[in-house]
Amino acid sequence: MALDRDLQSIQEVRDLIRAAKKAQEEFATWSQERVDALLKVICDACVDAAEPLAKMAVEETGFGIWQDKVVKNLLGSKITYEYIKDMKTIGVINEDRENKILEIAVPMGIVAAIIPSTNPTSTVMYKSLISLKAGNAIIVSPHPGAKKCTTAAVRIVQEAAAKAGAPAGLIGVIETTTMQATNELMSNKDTGIILATGGSAMVHAAYSSGNPALGVGPGNGPSFIERSADIPLAVKRIMDSKTFDNGTICASEQSIVTEECIADKVRAEVKRQGGYFMDEEQSKRVEKFIMRANNTMNPAIVGKSAQVIARMAGITIPEGTRVLVSEQTEVGKTHPYSREKLCPILAFFVEKDWEGACKKSIEILQNEGAGHTMTIHSQNEDVIREFALKKPVSRLLVNTPGSLGGVGASTGLAPALTLGCGAVGGSATSDNISPRNLYNIRRVAWGLKELEQLRAEVGQPCAPAAGASCAATCSTVSTADVERITREVLAAVLKAN
Repeated sequence: MALDRDLQSIQEVRDLIRAAKKAQEEFATWSQERVDALLKVICDACVDAAEPLAKMAVEETGFGIWQDKVVKNLLGSKITYEYIKDMKTIGVINEDRENKILEIAVPMGIVAAIIPSTNPTSTVMYKSLISLKAGNAIIVSPHPGAKKCTTAAVRIVQEAAAKAGAPAGLIGVIETTTMQATNELMSNKDTGIILATGGSAMVHAAYSSGNPALGVGPGNGPSFIERSADIPLAVKRIMDSKTFDNGTICASEQSIVTEECIADKVRAEVKRQGGYFMDEEQSKRVEKFIMRANNTMNPAIVGKSAQVIARMAGITIPEGTRVLVSEQTEVGKTHPYSREKLCPILAFFVEKDWEGACKKSIEILQNEGAGHTMTIHSQNEDVIREFALKKPVSRLLVNTPGSLGGVGASTGLAPALTLGCGAVGGSATSDNISPRNLYNIRRVAWGLKELEQLRAEVGQPCAPAAGASCAATCSTVSTADVERITREVLAAVLKAN
């Protein structure tokens, strides 16, 4: 009798985990140099496949623009590799001779990589590189709507790894995609850590699995244009960001917030650069397509162009329109324009001054997207600092496109397609996830003081044992002896590594 699909998928995951565990045990014996050589081979193979995989992703999911997905694939491969290639992640990674502490990287084991449909191939490349760099195995769980292209990306990584001598099973992928399979991967006792990139429900499931998890929340970043900004350049950056891959990066801008004194100039510039301000009736028509009945984002608009969304809503827009813009004043769960919109739709808010804009930005973020990202366009260092001190975000991006800045493409942040949202966003970290998040640190610490020294430092009298004199108790090993023994032990540990 054939197994039901859900049972078959669970068994498949258990087999993948068994193979990954065995492979990772062998991989854990590799040197830093050998691991780095493996990464270079994988990176080169991903770069070569960047364009065909980008086209495959758009064809399968219907999201985004293939030319922009090529850039994403290069971010997940070449740019990520260049950033991590010189990191020390295997064996002894730090030695503090002054405090006599040795730090040793310890792989987490098996990384459960949950892949979203919005970035289905680039996330495979990125998570594979950072997982292997930290000495881990990886098992990929594709989104059902992007299974074909995600699996193709995994095959590229697997074949390259095999050529470089990686043990079989080090990189796995779930072929029978079911919710039960993903749950088994996340909750299995041999899973080391979960890297969850996807919707809120998936991230919540990762954190509820019983295993360590790094997940991300939704983005809903406002972009504040302050009066000192270069308005044409600020608008260009926002438009570049919001149209990049049709807005599918969660760090992309969701609202423009600006000051009353420059609002007309900003409106004019948005129009000049392809933004179309919808009237009230048009805004209401489009609004109906932003959220579903269950008050979650409608996947039908994700990654679609302004023209496609306009046709869906039954409105007419000028030829060449790049972004649909709706003037808004209210923020809330029942106001879709103040929510995350992974497509070329922007809300437009006008406030009296930067203090009002500051409050409005916080209101937007607290409505959705707390802990994620926002952008500010300004030359006023004092205003930038005030925003940095008060905004509930993990990334405040200054004078740069949100989508490219947040993932580290146009900023000095770590290149990443998993962006932590910190405690305020329900995430375990606020980092752009890198190999440093995927290993534990074993610390070897040598004694620096004897009990008598501690007593003396805190001003406590000596406490000799019963029947012994204070002099007998306190006449212990000399400082010179302690230092000699410490040097000998440290040399032995280093030699062993």
